[in-house]
Amino acid sequence: MQNFLGLLVSDDGVNFTHVKDEPIVTPDMLGFPYGSVQDPRIVKIDDTFYMNYALRPCAMNYYPTGTGLPERSYPSYPDGWGEKDEHWLTRSGILTSKDLIHWDYLCDTTPLDINDRDNILFPEKINGKYYLLRRPEEYVGESYGTEKAAIWITSSEDLIHWEEPKLLAKAGTEAWEQKKIGGSTPPVKTDRGWLVLYHGVDYDSVYRVGALMLDLEHPEKVIAKTKHFIMQPEPYYEKFGYQVPNVIFPTGNIVKDGLLYIYYGVTDTAIALATVPLQDLVDHVMQEGQ
Repeated sequence: MQNFLGLLVSDDGVNFTHVKDEPIVTPDMLGFPYGSVQDPRIVKIDDTFYMNYALRPCAMNYYPTGTGLPERSYPSYPDGWGEKDEHWLTRSGILTSKDLIHWDYLCDTTPLDINDRDNILFPEKINGKYYLLRRPEEYVGESYGTEKAAIWITSSEDLIHWEEPKLLAKAGTEAWEQKKIGGSTPPVKTDRGWLVLYHGVDYDSVYRVGALMLDLEHPEKVIAKTKHFIMQPEPYYEKFGYQVPNVIFPTGNIVKDGLLYIYYGVTDTAIALATVPLQDLVDHVMQEGQ
């Protein structure tokens, strides 16, 4: 089964309707008609919307495997494409739009020979540079400073050419994030720093959510990180679904009247909403992360 991206609209942030019946982004638009495009993170800088996306060249089989994890369905591409293992790695990039409906390809944000996803732009330039969060799966080991897949950060002056990433945050000692962590939602600017939600995965592939605070002027500096998760799968629809069970996966957030609206996927089945007073969450992260 393939994944496509659609567009919903709402006046209150709770009740949504479709903008159009067709998807706004498909893998075919990106050159992979048998693939899947997923995990969009969108920010607006000046008059342009930027969408980070993850593109899988192949789809996933949704039939039960008995393991809680799906299996890949490998298609046949022409001209020998797909003969190398790296051809099937997830690739991350940026699309741009003026209206959220019509999107243009801008760039790949990570090397195509590594599995790198959870790419997320900051919603504004900082000291003249764009900043981007990443989660390269292969950047593990003593030379990288982390034994598990972690959150990295990089910067660019033009959105095309990116500096070598720096390790930003790695999994803690708590069981809920021991397998890996990755960025979830675009950073939210507060008076105490950049608030970033991130997901942590345990050895049973249960996804939970934590939070970071980054320095406003130097976002490569973590000033606080939650020790305990702030969200976990609880109702049945967050525990059972089409694909991987026990998944909550935020990719979008907005602030309205002091309330943080967190939009998150649940088990590849639905989109859910959680809200929290922004200041309360910031206070919590700063207090627990000190």
